[in-house]
Amino acid sequence: MPRSKIQFQKGLSEVAFQEQYGTEAQCRAALETMRWPEGFVCPACGGSKSHRLDRRALYQCSNCHTQTSLTAGTIFEHTKLPLSVWFRGMYHLTQSKNGVSAMELMRRLGVSYNTAWMLKQKVMQVMLECESRQTLRDRVEIDDAYIGGERPGKIGRGADGKTPIVAAVQTDWEGRPQYIALHKLSGFTNEQIEAFAKKKLDPKADVYSDGLACFGAVISQGCSHSVTVTGGGRTAAKDPTFKWVNTALGNIKSALTGTYRHVSPNHVARYLAEFQYRFNQRHDLAGMLARLSYVAIRTPPMPGKLLKLAETSG
Repeated sequence: MPRSKIQFQKGLSEVAFQEQYGTEAQCRAALETMRWPEGFVCPACGGSKSHRLDRRALYQCSNCHTQTSLTAGTIFEHTKLPLSVWFRGMYHLTQSKNGVSAMELMRRLGVSYNTAWMLKQKVMQVMLECESRQTLRDRVEIDDAYIGGERPGKIGRGADGKTPIVAAVQTDWEGRPQYIALHKLSGFTNEQIEAFAKKKLDPKADVYSDGLACFGAVISQGCSHSVTVTGGGRTAAKDPTFKWVNTALGNIKSALTGTYRHVSPNHVARYLAEFQYRFNQRHDLAGMLARLSYVAIRTPPMPGKLLKLAETSG
């Protein structure tokens, strides 16, 4: 049986990572190139000349004398961590198939749990904002699911303590998966699915769903909609119409259970974005870290207080 070229990619090895990003100077140089590919640009006046204040790691514009740092206005703003620690954390989060918990990051990076948790949440916020622009087209399989649910009681739709999500997978017409969209919902209603469709589906997409009535709302976006009633249980999961969305949901649930044990409803959207980002960027595993770093240096700051308190949506 031939091996999948995507599945058997070498990725970015630890040796290669160390050669490219092993020192603070290398990480800083990489971010400088990503932020100012044509050279320094003053955020105040647009000037292109500056001199560096090494003691404070600042750049002072030669024209207006505004001082700025490499990380100002980015997800790294006000960080006390070395950039080399950030890069190593991003490396683990992009190269691990099933994700890495904050506890595991704590051990690998040699930082406190709170620091590891904050770094992970901020990196996932970058992934969330990056994936917010992804739309699906062509043939799209869509299905409903729940994440979490530690409390005993009712199972299935409407179960207590569970967070409802919608998953959609774009395939080509030969049935090969291309991209995925994962979105947290407040409930399976026409309004929620209509909002999802407007945000994540191309108007020309051909959407395939099971018998859940609210999925009919995708037609509000102009999508065509075909229904295949599958019932429930293992037989429904094996229906070829929904092969890839069921596979994706199974992998996500297994990874969440095995890696994280429990995910707070307030942070579900970020964890979904992490899986979505890795899946959609899987064609170039070795280059994923560089692409994530490029987006991170262009992502606005996300204060820790907001990360802990704000409820996110996909």
